Amino acid sequence: MGFIPQAMSETPIQRLLLNKGAYLGEVIDIAKVLDCCLGAVKKFGWVPEQILCADDICLWVFHRPVSNPQRRIYISAGMHGDEPAGPLAALRLLEANEWPADAEVWLLPCLNPTGFPKNTRENRNKVDLNREYHGSKEAEIIAHIAWLEKQPKFDVALCFHEDWESHGFYVYELNPDGQVSYAESMIEAVSKVCPIDLSAEIEGRPASGGIIRPSVDPNSRPQWPEAFYLLQYKTRLSYTLEAASDFPLKARVDSLVEGTKVVLRDNR
Repeated sequence: MGFIPQAMSETPIQRLLLNKGAYLGEVIDIAKVLDCCLGAVKKFGWVPEQILCADDICLWVFHRPVSNPQRRIYISAGMHGDEPAGPLAALRLLEANEWPADAEVWLLPCLNPTGFPKNTRENRNKVDLNREYHGSKEAEIIAHIAWLEKQPKFDVALCFHEDWESHGFYVYELNPDGQVSYAESMIEAVSKVCPIDLSAEIEGRPASGGIIRPSVDPNSRPQWPEAFYLLQYKTRLSYTLEAASDFPLKARVDSLVEGTKVVLRDNR
């Protein structure tokens, strides 16, 4: 196990050593974060859409339409309520407004709004939504899938997550057709702002240089995560970016933003 130290600072970022058995770090006011996201969307001409607003659960999608798009990019965040870096990274990207001119973008800033007030991985029904993309009865997933079914195919999908146990940032790549990969460039970019987890095994899966390339066989995953659903129906290239929750929140947000910029700049 190890990590790549931050390259842009004389003092490497240190683990906070706060997490013991669960995520015990900083929390966010998700309602305020979403209000700020909505403000940025309206300022820069995106199209906001509520795909669910019932029983105090509101799911937003922000769409950046362009004429004759050359790429279609999907970004999601906030699947787990104890992973605050994702919605904050979404907000930073929206406020920076540095999107490729030819890219159509769909951004979902928070898929689990009821988990954040309690700082729990699960939603208020105590369900891990990222295991529910195959026959779910949860309102959030039903609404999300219904919306996805109406959308075009995406060239690439990015899902923002955190791992409270990890030794640094890492990324899952689902790339069954062997397209030119973004993964190595992501790791290089993120290593400048946050440590990378160089463990040979992460989350029980073989890893190399902070990259996990798991099985894409649908029969191997009885409980589908979002990324696996997307791979089956909406894209052939998917990345789950995992920030390291035991590092400062700014570094975690930086890691998700810098990893995303690699895709936006298409530096493959």
